[in-house]
Amino acid sequence: QLQFVESGGGLVQPGGSLRLSCVASALRLDLYAIGWFRQTPGKEREGVLCTTVTDEPVYKLDSGKGRFTISRDNSKNTVYLQMNSLEPEDTAVYYCAADSGISGRCSDVLDYYKYWGQGTQVTVSS
Repeated sequence: QLQFVESGGGLVQPGGSLRLSCVASALRLDLYAIGWFRQTPGKEREGVLCTTVTDEPVYKLDSGKGRFTISRDNSKNTVYLQMNSLEPEDTAVYYCAADSGISGRCSDVLDYYKYWGQGTQVTVSS
């Protein structure tokens, strides 16, 4: 049974760091483009950062440039989102998603992604 799980969220002070993990069972993540998204109440889900199947990072959030990075550990079938210099505006539920595995590219369209996790809460507050 496919499971797609994010973890690593929590409460952090402004300026702090978190590393989110996206793990899948029954799905080899190295064969898929993996995107990280976030959503706050009352707002649309927005793209944060994506990695193509060839490990090319694609930034979806200008404010994430220089602060967020994405990486894979294929031995653990895991994709990470490293977030540094966190700001209160980064508070959201963060989701990872995988494409269909056909193109391996990133997209701005949410429906393009076939598999979604349940999300992990990130709260940046003093």
